[in-house]
Amino acid sequence: MDASDRVRPMQIGELAERTGLSIRTLRHYDEIGLLRPSARTEGGFRLYTADDESRLLLIRRMKPLGYSLEQMGELLAVVDGLASSPDDPALRTRFGEIRREAAERRDGLRRQLDAADEFLAQLAAR
Repeated sequence: MDASDRVRPMQIGELAERTGLSIRTLRHYDEIGLLRPSARTEGGFRLYTADDESRLLLIRRMKPLGYSLEQMGELLAVVDGLASSPDDPALRTRFGEIRREAAERRDGLRRQLDAADEFLAQLAAR
């Protein structure tokens, strides 16, 4: 992505293509308030910025860890809160808890992957 792409707003189709998510998913995220477009055209088309894309990529990275949409919203609220109040002790504490939980979820996925690898090795040995 060059510098001009970072300032040029994207319509929903381009954002979907760039992030690998469907237009339907992006519309749903807008409806539930998880990712609102930064602007709309006069015709009502959603417009997204590079910051919106970064937020969407954060959401997409939570999905494999099994976060619910509500949990994603909570995490984003904490991130947004820290952006405006970086020294807020309650937000810092909650952010630390979220990081620890994410690490635990990742470790669980690693254990599942190890089990899947063991299974495949057993099948290959037959």
